[in-house]
Amino acid sequence: MVETDLTRDHKPLEDEAAARRYFAKFERITGLLQSVVREMEAGGSFAPSESAVLVGYAQALAASFRALSLKYLIAGRLTGVVNRHLTIDLHESGFPVFQEILTMANDAAQAQMQLSRMESAEVLKEQMVQRIIARREVPTDLQYALSQRLYLEALGEGGLFWPQMPPAFDHLGVVDGRARLRLHWAVYDSTLNLPVIYILDLEDTGRLPLSQDAGRRARLEAHLLAQSITDLKLLTIARGIDADFDDLHPKRLLRIHLGPMYSHAYTLQTGPIREVLETARAPEGDDWALAWTVEELESARVELEKGWFSATEREVFQLDPLSPAGAERGATRMRRALILPQRPYQALAELNPPGFADVRKFVVGAGDRVIVSQ
Repeated sequence: MVETDLTRDHKPLEDEAAARRYFAKFERITGLLQSVVREMEAGGSFAPSESAVLVGYAQALAASFRALSLKYLIAGRLTGVVNRHLTIDLHESGFPVFQEILTMANDAAQAQMQLSRMESAEVLKEQMVQRIIARREVPTDLQYALSQRLYLEALGEGGLFWPQMPPAFDHLGVVDGRARLRLHWAVYDSTLNLPVIYILDLEDTGRLPLSQDAGRRARLEAHLLAQSITDLKLLTIARGIDADFDDLHPKRLLRIHLGPMYSHAYTLQTGPIREVLETARAPEGDDWALAWTVEELESARVELEKGWFSATEREVFQLDPLSPAGAERGATRMRRALILPQRPYQALAELNPPGFADVRKFVVGAGDRVIVSQ
């Protein structure tokens, strides 16, 4: 059997200027995500409460990129083991590799202890000034110490995107005497190196409300995180919930992939998007395109599964009736979108490659105004 080396698609950003441009690019993209979500809400793709959930995860992603930018701000100028660079997945991702997010989570667990051992930011700045005046040299080691302190402080503030974001619960009210709940959670997929968000609407017929049933809630949370694997179809995930929890009835399940991010300067593209970015010849700040995919599964009806002494409700899920691949995808529908600046969009429109007709385009115009093209 031939083993696949996933690390061949990984690239450390060793050039400091390139790394700073990379972080600036994602600072812009994560900010634009919030505008795109609002546009999708206006178009009926998301309810306002779902948009609020997605905006929250976009903000968490932005906070993670800010923290990583501080971590690697000076590290590349040092020698030895502390000479470190951000590693990204340059093929079909464009995001930091999973190990970067995992290491950040481990650092966060020790952030307060590490900060207690470090000089304050004010002391470090004063030492830098004294070094510059007395020795007339660049205090690279002190700059590094300050960057690491700021990084740890950012981790301590929380609100970042972690390898696993545990389920949160929202009560949607009561429908026909049944409690309706919305759960949302997220993972940073270790294979795709992409953030993936899940939103689940379900009905609760348990004796105790799920919010008050600690045992059932813990089982469900563990179940959802264990099943948050992109190789699993939504149909498989929903059926698993339906089978393992007789008093929880999944009605709608969404999975949102944020990415890949394509950039002629940072990633290796295949297919039409490569020609689009090459043709665009966009300046650094506009040399990118971000894919966005939404998978959706809905329950069509309920059937009763008869047992020895009772009958259990089982959901029958609606697969895409208009697509021959609907059953294979295991979803009711799938929506694809592309967020890109004007120059790449113009190249896309001129080339008109196959496969993009059903992709909704969000074009970033002047002043970062988002315009819906399709």
